[in-house]
Amino acid sequence: MRPANSLTFRSLVLTTGWFVIAIVVIAVVISTLYRNAAERSFRKLLEAETFNVVNSVSVDENGKLQGSPQLGNLNYQKPGQGWYWTVEPLYNGPKDKLTSPSLGGAILDKKDTQSVPLGKDFRRTYVIKDYNGNDLSVLETVVSMDEKDRRILIKVTGNRQAIRDEVRWFSRRLYAALALFGIASVLVNGIVILWALHPLDLARRALRQISENGEGEMRGTFPDEIQPLADEINGLLANNRAIIERARMQVGNLAHSLKTPIAVLLNEAQSLNDSGGKLIASQIALMQAQVQAYLNRARIAAQTQSVLTRCEIDPTLERLVRVMRRLNPETRFDVKIAPGLIVATEQQDLEEVVGNLLENAARFARSKVRLTACRVDADDLDGDWIEITVEDDGPGLSPDEINRAMKRGQRLDESASGSGLGLSIVDDIVQAYGGTFSLKGMKGEGLLARLQLPAKGKAKKGPTM
Repeated sequence: MRPANSLTFRSLVLTTGWFVIAIVVIAVVISTLYRNAAERSFRKLLEAETFNVVNSVSVDENGKLQGSPQLGNLNYQKPGQGWYWTVEPLYNGPKDKLTSPSLGGAILDKKDTQSVPLGKDFRRTYVIKDYNGNDLSVLETVVSMDEKDRRILIKVTGNRQAIRDEVRWFSRRLYAALALFGIASVLVNGIVILWALHPLDLARRALRQISENGEGEMRGTFPDEIQPLADEINGLLANNRAIIERARMQVGNLAHSLKTPIAVLLNEAQSLNDSGGKLIASQIALMQAQVQAYLNRARIAAQTQSVLTRCEIDPTLERLVRVMRRLNPETRFDVKIAPGLIVATEQQDLEEVVGNLLENAARFARSKVRLTACRVDADDLDGDWIEITVEDDGPGLSPDEINRAMKRGQRLDESASGSGLGLSIVDDIVQAYGGTFSLKGMKGEGLLARLQLPAKGKAKKGPTM
C-alpha cells in the first residue's frame, strides 16, 4: 500500500499542514498586534512624561525658565540610555535651556517642520539617533506658558530598543506556547484520525482475510457508515459462491450429457477395423478433448474473478509428484517448492496443468525431472506471481518443434496415444487465469516448461530463479 493512496496518510498530512499554517499565521498576527500595542503604549508613556515636564517648569518675570522635572522613569537620570527631555524657550529673552541629567551637554538632532510638520495640537513625533547610536522616538510639543504667550518647546525621547526588547520577550514566549500547542494538537489530531479511520482498517483486514482464506465473510462491528458496505460485500460474496456453484453444476451436467454419446461413438469407431474406423475414432477422441477443453474454459471463466479462488502450492504439487514417482519408478523427481505459496487458481486446474507437464516430462526424460515453485516479480506482468517450472533431461525440442507443440491438435510423437491437446489445454487454462506459459529448450539438451500464475494473499518470500 503506497502512503500517497492511504486515507490516513492524506488526512494526517493535510490536517498537520493546516495546523502548521494556522499556527504560523496566528503567531504572526498576535506578534504584530502586540508590537502595535507596544508602540501605542510607548507613545502614551512619552505623552505622560511630556505632561510631567510641562507641569514641572515655569517662566519667571524675567523670562527665565525654572523648574527641575523629576520623572518617574529612572532612565532619565542615566547618561547615554536614550531617555532624555529638553525645554527650550521660543520667545525673546534668556535662551537658557533645561535638560535632563541623562543628556548631559549633548545636543539632540532636530527635524525641520517642513519634513515633519506640527499637528493641530502643536505636536509632532519623529525618529532620530542620539550621540550613542540609540534609536529614539521623539515627542515634540509647543506650549504657551502665560498670558504673554511666551511659548516653550518641549522634547521628550524614549529608546526604541525598549519596544524591541518587549516584543522579543513576548514573541519568544508566544512561539514556545504555540509550538507546544501545535505539537499537542497534531498528536491529538493524529489519534482522532487513527481512531476515526480504524473501522476502515478493520474492513480492509476482513477483506484480506477472506482473500487469503478463500472463504468466509466480513465479520465485526462497523460504524453506521460502513455497515451497509459490509452487508453488500457479504451479499456479493454469497451471490458469487452461488454463481460459481451453479456454473460448476451446469458444466458438470453438460459434460455428463456428452460423455455417454461420445463414448458410444468412440467404441463403435474402434470396433471398425478399417482405416475409416481409425480416422473416425481419432476424430471422436479429438472432439472429446475439445469438448473437455471448452468446458474447462467455461468453468474457469465463471470463477476466475472470484476472491475465493485459491490453492496451496505445496500439498498440491507434492501429491502430484508422489503419483508420478509411483508411475515412473525409473525416473528421479527433484522437487524444490518455497513454503507458504498460494496461487489464485482452482486446485483441479493447477493439478491438470502441472500434471500434464509432469507427465510429458516423465515420458521423455532420460533419468530425472526437476520441479520448482517460487514467488517472482514478472517483468511483463503487474502484481505478485508464482512461477512453476518443470524441466527434464530428455531429447528436447527445436524452436520449430516448440511452435508446433503449442498448436492445438499437434503431436510430435505420433506413436503415442492422445489427441495432441495437452499443451494447448495447459496454455488455455493458464491464460484464463491471466498467467503465461512458455517452453524453452534445445535439441538434445532437455526441455523447460515455465508457468507464471497470479499469487494469492501473503506468503513467505521464495527463492528467485
